[in-house]
Amino acid sequence: MASFGRPRVLGRIVLLLAIILALVIGGIVWFDYIGLIDAKSVLAPAYGLLGVKTRAPAAARADSPALLEEERYAKRMESISTRSEELDAREGGLVKRDAEVSQKAQELDDRGKALNDQEKSFNDKVKQYDNRKANIDQNAQYLVGMPPAKAVSILVAMDDQTVIDVFHAVEERAKAAGVGSLVSVWLAGMPPDRSATLQRKMSAKPSSLE
Repeated sequence: MASFGRPRVLGRIVLLLAIILALVIGGIVWFDYIGLIDAKSVLAPAYGLLGVKTRAPAAARADSPALLEEERYAKRMESISTRSEELDAREGGLVKRDAEVSQKAQELDDRGKALNDQEKSFNDKVKQYDNRKANIDQNAQYLVGMPPAKAVSILVAMDDQTVIDVFHAVEERAKAAGVGSLVSVWLAGMPPDRSATLQRKMSAKPSSLE
């Protein structure tokens, strides 16, 4: 009796398992068909064997959370792209401004160097003028203390401008001391043509060391 009952139980179990499997597969197919689940990727091979076309995916509803999320994502990406373009444009403007500032700084630096060079040149000229004036005053003092003939021999060997500057220095010293100037005596002792040239130049440019 036990051996006859056991095959029947196994047969019933197999049958129940087959029924359950069929119900599961049928439920999956039905839920996929009505759109509750998406099992097309799983059922596609079986549909292909049976020659059944798979159902096209349903269009997303306008109020679908996935569609709204995609729209928000698209807007976020668009905003990021716009912001990136603005930052790139601002960076380009900053680079251009930096170049302009560097150029102006270089111009100011060059101008400062030019002013320094001009100041140095002016100071050198002032120093040369002071040195020359000191030499002229010293020469004038020496010549005044010499005999006129010896002073004339020294003056004749000088260039015209130096002689004129010495004459002016001598006249200024004589005026300050309230005595007569030796310039006329020296001119009288020089060769006539040289004396005439010096007097003509002194008349045309009376100021000394200019």
